[in-house]
Amino acid sequence: MSDIKQQIFQELAAVEEAAAKLHSVAENAGRQTDLEVAILTEQVKNLRDKNARATDMINQTISILKKLK
Repeated sequence: MSDIKQQIFQELAAVEEAAAKLHSVAENAGRQTDLEVAILTEQVKNLRDKNARATDMINQTISILKKLK
């Protein structure tokens, strides 16, 4: 009977350890996702800024070309 109790406690400890590891993995995945979102947000901001500058340059070029006609 004592052996069965010991085995049950060992299995419960293993389950508890596995749950703790899974919790840690889930937490780290959440942080990774937050980091990826932050990086993508910054990249989108930079692309929008570049797009706005490119649009301005195109508009200036069109204006110059119209004046040259």
